[in-house]
Amino acid sequence: MSGEGAVDEAALHESVTRRSAAARELLRAIAADFSPAVLASSLSAEDMVLTDLIVREDLPIGIFSLDTGRLPAETHELMATIRRHYGLTLRLYYPRHDLLEAWTSEHGINAFYESVELRKGCCQVRKVEPLQRALAGQRAWITGMRAQQASTRDGLPLRSVDTANGGLEKFNPLAEWSEREVWAYLRQHGVPYNALHDRFYPSIGCAPCTRAVAAGEDVRAGRWWWENPESKECGLHLRRP
Repeated sequence: MSGEGAVDEAALHESVTRRSAAARELLRAIAADFSPAVLASSLSAEDMVLTDLIVREDLPIGIFSLDTGRLPAETHELMATIRRHYGLTLRLYYPRHDLLEAWTSEHGINAFYESVELRKGCCQVRKVEPLQRALAGQRAWITGMRAQQASTRDGLPLRSVDTANGGLEKFNPLAEWSEREVWAYLRQHGVPYNALHDRFYPSIGCAPCTRAVAAGEDVRAGRWWWENPESKECGLHLRRP
């Protein structure tokens, strides 16, 4: 390794150490001051960082995931790996069968390709309504969102009041992290991650709404790739005044 490369790696290691210490401190504060609190894990690389921090600190923060019924097999495989690696079974929330049956009966199984409105309707049934059930009775929820992920997340705060979900406190401990810092943490601590990341899937959602990206494309380019960047949110993270 060249001297310049060694310096760069040392700086990255120092940055990750500093970032993870701040994230641990915030998570401890959430557990102490906002119990009951939960991490909403999409099984992303970022959520795996937070899962690792919560488990390492043995924090009383629940971890759940939304199984939409259209997840890639690799995401289910990661759920099983988490159980083996951490002894942790994620709490899973599924779409209500009556709502899902009604929506697909009216619009078709893949209607989300037809318009932003229909895609958001699908997300409402498969993600948003289950999230509302998952957050019932909680005082705070935690996400792995980062400000650099998308134009819709520019200016993402570490903490906010989630008016879309009844005024819960919402925390984004990795808001200021870079993608490089996320992956450095995963490597340093041997954290498991979704196998699709190694196949050029930087952002992973439902299988029919996610594709690999090409070199130089935005990290969210593979999500709802047929839409404009400004519409690429599913409704889980509405930001209201």
